Amino acid sequence: MISFEEISFLINEGDSVVVNGDALSVLKCFPSDSVQCVVTSPPYWGVRDYNVDGQVGHEATIDEYIANLVAIFMEVKRIMRADGVMWLNIGDVYTSGNRGYRCIDKKSSARKMLFRPGTPSGLKRKDLIGLPWRLALELQKMGWYLRCDIIWNKPNSLPESVKDRPCRSHEYVFMFSKNESYYYDNSFMRVKGLGGKMKNINSVWNVKTKKSGLSHYAAFPEDLIGGCILATSRDEEYVLDPFFGIGTVGLICEKNNRRYLGVEINSDYIDMSLNDRLLDCKVL
Repeated sequence: MISFEEISFLINEGDSVVVNGDALSVLKCFPSDSVQCVVTSPPYWGVRDYNVDGQVGHEATIDEYIANLVAIFMEVKRIMRADGVMWLNIGDVYTSGNRGYRCIDKKSSARKMLFRPGTPSGLKRKDLIGLPWRLALELQKMGWYLRCDIIWNKPNSLPESVKDRPCRSHEYVFMFSKNESYYYDNSFMRVKGLGGKMKNINSVWNVKTKKSGLSHYAAFPEDLIGGCILATSRDEEYVLDPFFGIGTVGLICEKNNRRYLGVEINSDYIDMSLNDRLLDCKVL
């Protein structure tokens, strides 16, 4: 396990660092007030199996899942600077109808799961859980400022084989701040409007999904989070992703003169970020 002294030394040296371990345990070793911006997408509840013991997303109940994420993001809040911002991407899920497994999906073999949590208390078979808002409101209750709910519309989303509801083609990106006032450079959040005039970006973002070419099925696209990083961090400041995956946050940071801290429980994904994406960072 890493030590507080070890990670503090590397941060003081200005190194980008990725730590192999579970998010909550590792984050407790990070110094307070050390990161400016957080961009992350935690594993969704009961959707994929990343084949690692202790992974988030395999909790038996939705309440346990949300409680685990709240504990992680309260550590994130401690680590973040006073004027910091967090961007949290998370999608919704349906109840399982108490099926204890998920069949293989022709479009994504990673969706096959031998374990699937039961239907939460108070919900019914076929209910949409409302998971993103349950988490967002709980974080708001714990002191985070909920500043914006962004709809990530996926123009190239995979079709669903359903006949009794519309196909879902969006996820949420929540913008949170630690305090009422925070750093936000609006010039990175403007788009061309009618007549070519620049205007503030709205809260519906049309961003296509892109395959990474690696064995990770849930990496968010660079186009989704690039503006988030640039708008809420300055040159050479630290950006944190406590669910680092194959390192999309690190990739964007290296392209834009930011430093980064990542935590990833699956060592195979860290290997991919180093060997296939050629990230230049210290690994602990």
